[in-house]
Amino acid sequence: ECLKPKKPVCGVCRSTLSPGSRALDLEKQIETTETACNGCNKKMYLSKMRSHAASCPKYQNYIMEGVKAVTKEPLHNSRNFPNRFTFPCPYCSEKNFDQEGLVEHCKTLHSMDAKQVVCPICASMPWGDPNYRSANFMEHLQRRHRFSYDTFVDYDADEDDMMAQVLMRSLRDK
Repeated sequence: ECLKPKKPVCGVCRSTLSPGSRALDLEKQIETTETACNGCNKKMYLSKMRSHAASCPKYQNYIMEGVKAVTKEPLHNSRNFPNRFTFPCPYCSEKNFDQEGLVEHCKTLHSMDAKQVVCPICASMPWGDPNYRSANFMEHLQRRHRFSYDTFVDYDADEDDMMAQVLMRSLRDK
C-alpha cells in the first residue's frame, strides 16, 4: 500500500522513498540468518520465510489462533463506527481529507496558524479525547501522523488481550 501513492513512502515513518543504493549488508543478513517456522518448525533462511508462510497450513493455523484470541465480535450497527478515513480541517471549513491529505493541507495553508485545535484524527480513535486541544497542532501532525494507524491497529481487538497474547507468543517463540 505504501508504494502505491505517486510518492512511495516508508510503511513505518512515512518518509519519502527514493531510488538509491540497495542495503546489501541487510540483504546478506536476510539470506544467511536461519529461523524456524512458527507453524511446522521447519528450519529455513529468512529470505524463504514469506513464501513458506504463505503455503504452510500449520503456520496459517498459528496465525488464526492468535487472531481468534484477541478479536472481539464486531459491532453490527454501522452507525456506532466512527469515521477514521476522512477528516475535516480543524482550521477552516474544508472536509473529506484522508490523513495524508489533511497533513499536506495544514502544512500548506495553516503552517503559521497558532490557534489551539482538536486533532480530528486523534479524536476519531478509541483512545482519543475529542476535547483535547493541541498546543502546537502542526508539530503534533508532523510527529504523530507520519503513518496511518490503520496499517498497524486492529480496532476490533482488545488491547489488553492483544498485549497478553503477544507476551505469551514472545515467551513461546524463544
